[in-house]
Amino acid sequence: MNKSDSERMAVRLKEKGYQPVKKIERANLVLINVCSVRQSAVNRVYSRVKKIRFQKPKSKIILTGCILEKDKKKLKDQVDEIWPIINLKAKTKHQCSQSAFVPIMTGCDNFCSYCVVPHTRGREYSRPAQEIIEEVNDLVKKGYKEITLLGQNVNSYQGQNFPKLLKSINNIPGNFQIKFMTSHPKDMSDKLIKTIAQSEKISKEIHLPIQSGDNEILKKMNRGYTVEDYKNLAKKIRQKIPKAEISTDIIVGFPSETKKQFQNTVNLVKEIGFCQIYASAYSPRANTAAAKLKDNVPSDEKKKRKRTVLEMIK
Repeated sequence: MNKSDSERMAVRLKEKGYQPVKKIERANLVLINVCSVRQSAVNRVYSRVKKIRFQKPKSKIILTGCILEKDKKKLKDQVDEIWPIINLKAKTKHQCSQSAFVPIMTGCDNFCSYCVVPHTRGREYSRPAQEIIEEVNDLVKKGYKEITLLGQNVNSYQGQNFPKLLKSINNIPGNFQIKFMTSHPKDMSDKLIKTIAQSEKISKEIHLPIQSGDNEILKKMNRGYTVEDYKNLAKKIRQKIPKAEISTDIIVGFPSETKKQFQNTVNLVKEIGFCQIYASAYSPRANTAAAKLKDNVPSDEKKKRKRTVLEMIK
């Protein structure tokens, strides 16, 4: 999503007459695409702004992306402009000769207890299906071989139901592959699984975040499914799509996560056999429900658990 957003920002700047430079020291304007999902990323933004101001005081600095209100207030006097991410155009002039990102929806209605997306991106909004199909068709005609459909919760797309949209794109003439991310397990319907299985252009690589392998932690995260639900879903996917490869996201060190609960996550990883894991250590985010909970797992323990999970893929 961030890469796609950055592409659209680049188009907007070019339309205003700006040209890219390879070194930030040469830039008269610096645009920073912010992600507030983790505190470490926000901390880097503060450091980067200070460094730019020191190195080139007259440079114009613009912030955009997922920015919490508290960070906007702290940064507004240090930067020149803050652009709302939702006002950026959906289409973009893709730069890569082989792959293209196509946003089909933005925002989220799930309100997972740890996530800032509903607060920074707003509620779910889906682009019209015909607009998406026309954009993909145009990209295929230009020679793009890989089209990735994007959304914070891509399989909750409502322009028309997601399986129908995938079928329409799959029917576009040409030699190309369709990917999509990120999916929520609760929206991975039987109809969607069947569509993936029967469509020759849709990738069999499925990114399906589990976040935790413990039911109590999943409930506190407000994920809307149990470990058993996820296992059954993974089993169903592999039955219907024998070549399916499942990747996932995991958050370690969620408030009150015990060693036993973390071990449940380890056990789940062993059982499912993910092809890839994107792991992160929990950090409190303002305005989220989890921010009210005591962040009581020590930082060193979080790092250890994250390392344990990632090493299981090697």
